[in-house]
Amino acid sequence: MQGRFLTNLIILIFLNLLVKPISLFVVDAGFQNALGHAEYGLYFSLLNFSLLFNSLLDFGINNFTTRRVAQQPHKAKKLFGTIFIFRILLFVIYLLILITSGFLIGYDARAISILLLLGINQFIILCIAYFRSHFAGFHYFRLDALLSVLDRFLLIIIGCYFLFFYRMNLSIETFVWIQFYTYILSFIIGYILFVRYIDKPIFRMNIKLSIAILKRSIPYATLIVLMLVYSRIDSVLLERLHENGAEQAGIYAQGYRLLDAFYMFGMIFAGLLFPMFSRYLSENKTAIYPLLKSAGDLLIGGAILIAVICIYNSQFLLSLIYEDYQEAIVPFQWLILSFIAICMNFIFGTLLTASGNLKVLNWISFTGIVLNIVVNIILIPKYGALGAAITTFLTQFFTAILQCFYAVKYFSIPLYFKHLIKYPLFILLLIGSSQLLAGNPNLLLIQIITGIIGLFGLSFLSFSALNDILKEKTHKIN
Repeated sequence: MQGRFLTNLIILIFLNLLVKPISLFVVDAGFQNALGHAEYGLYFSLLNFSLLFNSLLDFGINNFTTRRVAQQPHKAKKLFGTIFIFRILLFVIYLLILITSGFLIGYDARAISILLLLGINQFIILCIAYFRSHFAGFHYFRLDALLSVLDRFLLIIIGCYFLFFYRMNLSIETFVWIQFYTYILSFIIGYILFVRYIDKPIFRMNIKLSIAILKRSIPYATLIVLMLVYSRIDSVLLERLHENGAEQAGIYAQGYRLLDAFYMFGMIFAGLLFPMFSRYLSENKTAIYPLLKSAGDLLIGGAILIAVICIYNSQFLLSLIYEDYQEAIVPFQWLILSFIAICMNFIFGTLLTASGNLKVLNWISFTGIVLNIVVNIILIPKYGALGAAITTFLTQFFTAILQCFYAVKYFSIPLYFKHLIKYPLFILLLIGSSQLLAGNPNLLLIQIITGIIGLFGLSFLSFSALNDILKEKTHKIN
């Protein structure tokens, strides 16, 4: 079980390490360097605004599908065509609400036109994710991995061409149109793979079935919209509330980009965990304990190492990506700290979602939204990007702790002192060695070596587990 999980995780992470960092730090950051803080900040705010209504496009369908495919694969694949037609209707509703909301909060004609194209892009992205939900549910993890990086691979090719040959004539509109064409090509390839490996869909409207799916998906949709609001509203509020909102949103985007890169890997992790948790929970609740422990140690332990390294080397890391980065250093440090909490959410939030505990997750997310908006309103006018970063840190840890406590209680997860104590010990090891060697030109390398030793020495990872991954001797999931 653990060997299969970790093998597929390594494949996904390897592909994403090859592609996504380049797309983020060369193409995305390249466009920000070319456009400037204010111009890119407008794009970043509009992008996150389009994400706030994302649940209207998905309505929890992808999570619902992954879970259903994992448990009842033959029934689930027959629903593809009907659900796809239903999603087109949701897309029309989404666009109407998105554009109307944009007008209501005061976006001008240019911003609305960009918002419209971003909305279309979101629809295509979720259609690609719908293909991936089937691949994940059927445990075609390699196809899922391929489709997860394809759009970014295409973005690198096209984006670099424009950055190299047309840098002086770039605009937000150019960037968004490039994204549109990469998503369209990825969608076409995803459809071909679906027909080849799963089934040829039959597209027909089924009102009765669509209503039934809608009713079952409402809890998932509610959860998605609540989580999106407390994780994505910061940049929207920043652009609207601060006197130099677009510029501050651009500074915030600089720090957020690195967090977003690591967030992608956490999403890969959660995407693998969800169908596995769903299947094991349908058989025996206690069967999740070994997988939960392995996943928690690997993801949270890795997040702690990443956070400490990034905080102590923040100026160096940002200087590799941006031309003007000084104001982003402190906001970035707060944002990267929140990655630890985000990884806790990936573990326990995914477990609770797979078990159907959506009501609890919705209440936790709702309280996170209230905290986020209140603290942002207080901090953003005075502190700008820094205030939004601190708010993200507080909100993510607040929701993570609540999810962790509830999961431990609901699943009667055994807690052992020997297992829990290694987390503070690992943190002390990393911070202590970093403080002692502060100013050393080889600090980054020493931190990486110390972190790897700590991960093995404190049993976050083991050589026997890695050997099982390479030889694939552990039994596979049927």
